[in-house]
Amino acid sequence: MNAAHYEPLDWPVLLAQADEHSVLPSLAARLQELAPGTSPPEIETKLHSWQRAQAVFTLTLNAELFQVLERFAALDIGVLVTKGPALSVRCYGDPGMRQYSDLDLILRDKDIRRATQAMLDLAYEPRVPLTAIDANKIPGEYAFRKSGTHLLVEFHTERTFRYHPRQLDIEQLFQRRACVTIDGRDVPALSLEDELVLICVHGAKHFWERLMWIADVAALVSSSQPPDLDRAMAVAREVGAERILRLGLRLASDVLGAELPVQLAARVRSDRAVSKLAAEIETRLALREPRGIGILRRALFRVRMCGGLLPGAAYLLRLSLFPTEEDWTPGKENRSAFVDAISRLLRLARKHSRRSSN
Repeated sequence: MNAAHYEPLDWPVLLAQADEHSVLPSLAARLQELAPGTSPPEIETKLHSWQRAQAVFTLTLNAELFQVLERFAALDIGVLVTKGPALSVRCYGDPGMRQYSDLDLILRDKDIRRATQAMLDLAYEPRVPLTAIDANKIPGEYAFRKSGTHLLVEFHTERTFRYHPRQLDIEQLFQRRACVTIDGRDVPALSLEDELVLICVHGAKHFWERLMWIADVAALVSSSQPPDLDRAMAVAREVGAERILRLGLRLASDVLGAELPVQLAARVRSDRAVSKLAAEIETRLALREPRGIGILRRALFRVRMCGGLLPGAAYLLRLSLFPTEEDWTPGKENRSAFVDAISRLLRLARKHSRRSSN
């Protein structure tokens, strides 16, 4: 096959877009399934180089995961793995087939101080210091970076899952837990149904701006061992996330052709708010350079996710006033929650007003 066969494609742009949407592994896999010479030699070289680097990074990250799990087991700290390599195995059968850059672990809020000390002992630097934890500050997540490396580990507790419309029951997550085999070792993970709801909430948190999040939903529901979607809907109902789950399933079906059970597909498509939201998201994804979402559209999206004006308004108000580490003043961890909440409102207004005007 000569160059004329691939001249219509702007390959550098394709790679840049795949990287932006975090779907480079899928692109590389699909190109390998095609006839040799389908893509230009320099593109194949770049993809092979990226795959090698990703494989090395994945192995390093997995080794770190095992070390953290062993340390927590010795301290009797319960933990569940989510997203990252666990989701990659569940969706694609390989921990290196999903583009990710950190490890995500779930643990109980009561264990966060001991967990932070354990990470300090493992030479990790916390983004949230012990002084903030002792002052009862709640971040977006508890992030740790290993000194001198790019290794990043993030902890989530029942108090940091703020984008669930209602607070989740962390004990239910642990009671429903499952195992995922990563590099020959079984690791504790969320149930398939809890994982599906969580990745839909995560996608909605970010307005489904990346194809990867839709691809994860499509791959999980289409896998050889898919979640029980009726059970997943019941799990979503526990945290007020039914519409969030329906939107994730609708996007997986519309954008990537995921097949849903007939009755569930009918319920998903009968939700007119979901239909409108899905159309908006699909239009935005189709634009090569989509503009940032303005503050009013962001607010309206949050309200519509809850399926009613009053619960939607309460959800939006909580997200708007619940400070994270970005709203704290270093060294002033004992500052009042009211001042932090006002700081958050002002920061969000500045941030998203600038984005919508670009």
